[in-house]
Amino acid sequence: MRYALCATHKPSAFRIPNSNTAMSILDRYLIKEILKHFGFVLIAVTCIYLVVDFFENVDKFLEAGLTVFRMIQFLELKLPLIVAQITPVGILLAVLITFSLMNKNNEIIALKSGGMSIYYFTRPIFAVGLLFTILLFLLSEIVVPATISKANDIYRIEVKKHTQTKGQKDIWFKTHRSIAFISFFNPRAKTISGVTLNYFDRQFKLERRVDAAEGIFRNGQWVFKDIMEQKLDKQTGSYEIRFYEQKPETTGFLPEDLQRAVKKSEEMNFRELLNYIREIESEGYDATPYRVDLQGKYAVPVACLIVSLIGTGITIRKISKHGFTINIALGIVVIFLYWIIHSFCMSLGYGGMLPPIIAAWMSNFIFACFAIINLLNAE
Repeated sequence: MRYALCATHKPSAFRIPNSNTAMSILDRYLIKEILKHFGFVLIAVTCIYLVVDFFENVDKFLEAGLTVFRMIQFLELKLPLIVAQITPVGILLAVLITFSLMNKNNEIIALKSGGMSIYYFTRPIFAVGLLFTILLFLLSEIVVPATISKANDIYRIEVKKHTQTKGQKDIWFKTHRSIAFISFFNPRAKTISGVTLNYFDRQFKLERRVDAAEGIFRNGQWVFKDIMEQKLDKQTGSYEIRFYEQKPETTGFLPEDLQRAVKKSEEMNFRELLNYIREIESEGYDATPYRVDLQGKYAVPVACLIVSLIGTGITIRKISKHGFTINIALGIVVIFLYWIIHSFCMSLGYGGMLPPIIAAWMSNFIFACFAIINLLNAE
């Protein structure tokens, strides 16, 4: 394919209106090359990701008394999430590499000289982008929730030795000589509601209980409001009751510990996440972060289609003899800017400053406009 395109001097051989066979060959060629380069990029980036993750966590696993084999199992369970995160990057780089090599070998010039518009190049790219969008959605919907949930359990229970239930509501948290019950935890505001703290002596007899309506983490400690404290009088064996409007309290957990107990959006599929949102909201709690993540389950896979079109617009024209390096650098800048803008908009959504649907889709809208403008300029 490559040499045939470079060698020909007959423009009519590649005129699209008169050669459906040539288009079919071109479609298959582009799809095959993009998939091949995507495989190389995915394997390379995944290996780097796993190596970095391994060396970051291996000491923690060994200190917890776990084997390296258990660490490998942990990484295997994280692998689907890693692939899901890398896929948009991989498809963009694959498109950039494919067209950059075609540019380097003058294949784009040969095709254009045959009367081919750049919009004919977008047909197979659109098909590949749509395919990866569907596959990424299915991966995030079916495989990732099951595997990442098990990986988080290994880290939370076996590595960190935290004994606690899992969820944003009705959390039980056990430390050495205390058990805490939390009705609801808001990780963004670092507040907890409906709190009961039980403290025990060496014989595991309840010596103090604290009930509070609300707690907020401030200046490195929990400050509780509307408190009822019951403290054991060891002489009489009865409990003395006191009330406080506000009081700091030493607990066995930090917001970071509770964060690990929160059921994360990636651990749930669409239906589970939607039911979880309804359950939280039915009890009067704010489920805005989960509504933002619900929209994100659709928005992120669509990024595969958008970045593939951006990559086409960047590389479809002859830039310079150093075009390959420039194209890859531009691609890295594009994907970096995408994640910066996407994360920023999602943060605004978590904080309630943007509606969930706008927070999740804003970055896609911006870069879709950029893709269209880029293709128009390329033509």
